[in-house]
Amino acid sequence: MTNAYRSLATTLAWGGTLLLPLASFAQSGNGLLQGAQLHGDFQTDVQTYKADPAIGAPDVPERLRSNTFANLILTAGKFTAGARYEAYLPQLQGFDPRYRGQGVPYRFASYDAGRIAVTVGNFYEQFGSGLIFRAYEERNLGIDNSIDGLRVRAQPVPGVRLTGVIGKQRRFFEQSPATVRGIDAELSLNELLPGLDSAATRLTVGGSFVSKFQADDDPALVLPENVGAGAARISLSNGGFNLNAEYARKANDPSAANGFIYRAGESLLVTATYARNGFGLVLGAKRVDNMDFRTDRTAASNVSVLNFLPALTKQHTYMLAASIYPYATQPLGEMSGQVELTYHVPSGSWGGTYGTDIAINFAAVNAIDKQAAPDRNTNSSSGYESGFFRVGGPVYFRDFNVELHRRFNKKWKANAMYAHFVYNKDVVEGLGQGAYGIISSDLGVLDVTYKVSAKHSLRSEVQGLFTKRDQGSWAMALLEYTYSPHFFATVYDQYNYGNPNPAQQIHYITGQVGYIGGTTRVAVGYGRQRAGIVCVGGVCRFVPASNGATLSITSSF
Repeated sequence: MTNAYRSLATTLAWGGTLLLPLASFAQSGNGLLQGAQLHGDFQTDVQTYKADPAIGAPDVPERLRSNTFANLILTAGKFTAGARYEAYLPQLQGFDPRYRGQGVPYRFASYDAGRIAVTVGNFYEQFGSGLIFRAYEERNLGIDNSIDGLRVRAQPVPGVRLTGVIGKQRRFFEQSPATVRGIDAELSLNELLPGLDSAATRLTVGGSFVSKFQADDDPALVLPENVGAGAARISLSNGGFNLNAEYARKANDPSAANGFIYRAGESLLVTATYARNGFGLVLGAKRVDNMDFRTDRTAASNVSVLNFLPALTKQHTYMLAASIYPYATQPLGEMSGQVELTYHVPSGSWGGTYGTDIAINFAAVNAIDKQAAPDRNTNSSSGYESGFFRVGGPVYFRDFNVELHRRFNKKWKANAMYAHFVYNKDVVEGLGQGAYGIISSDLGVLDVTYKVSAKHSLRSEVQGLFTKRDQGSWAMALLEYTYSPHFFATVYDQYNYGNPNPAQQIHYITGQVGYIGGTTRVAVGYGRQRAGIVCVGGVCRFVPASNGATLSITSSF
């Protein structure tokens, strides 16, 4: 039996082990599970690999690799229980090699009695914006830092919401060494105070505290074993106006990520939005200073991260913008700001028959100002000093973009975008000072869709990324055919025509066909994948170059 068939057989065996007992309970119609419902979802991504020296794709010994997930959830009145089977046989290239093997790393049971709800086992949770605590899953990045323990949510009176957690953070198929304890309180003043329930202005305040305990096993340093972090937040809204602000502060937390300095961390995140009559405005500002917060002081990359620091930059979806120079949040220090204007030009005049949507966005990220601090002794070095409102000199990132969307008639619609990027590759990709320096580039995109008939449509994209630095300029062309509601086919080519090395002026051609039926989606593809970065919300992972076939299946019931 080949490795591929062994993997499939093992997957089916695990699925049957989990599914059959729950299904029999759900169908029994007696006792605690009377009226129970069973639902879930399934996802598998399979890829083959072959060596392609021209693009740097290595010779992978295990030519067929797969990531598989299967969730089963049982609900019965106020009771919910579930489990997730995962298999990395072995993991797809680009995912941490510690994701290897198979098991049930996520299982839970919860009971919701209205004013109080209790969960035991694994759970995801976020306090406020996540500046001091966020347990979440992002499969595309290989992140799953759920907490395995106890969570209690309570609402003693209307307008007061309390959440307490304690447990260990997941790390691959094991757990991080630190124990996590946290509490969050949120007060909706409009619900809590008589007379404000019908007020146009809505005000919510909240606060959080999280601590972690990790034993000090360092022979040279005296390290704090209990590290706490607190945050306060406010949310204000009235009509089309919304304001959200959160400030967080963390006790000194020496770690491998910050060079084992004894400096407190802090972060401030403020966003304001206004929308009315087709006009929208978004303003955001953020300061981050030494806010790398982990459940293992020796961890690196995206491993054992306890908090989430969102990026104040546009989350691009077009391929060249999203994967060549995306921005990754710098937890050790950054000052960032963003402004976005949107306007819907009404129909008539140059707005056209259906109107035109315009979006203008600008984001800027710099280092924070850091001044050397004197080391009084080995165990009290704060590393540096920094004024809270002082911006540092090094530029990390700039993104100015303009996007237009217009429907011309019932058959034609188009989207056009221009963007200018300034990208500090040394900082964002952690390559070290002087490796590449700052890269400036310009991007143009034209995305056109033609509806041939009620069921047939064609969509085409052309993109160009222009720069004289790094790998030089890129061009991309895509053609997608859709036969609604079930079938689609896509082919695209990324061409690095401006690479200063003629041997690297390569076409990356990929094709894919797929079927969608109800909640099931199946897609099969083949082609080249260039090396690059995948980012979601400012958190990124590196994807190596590859050449091969792909199969993706998702389904739910």
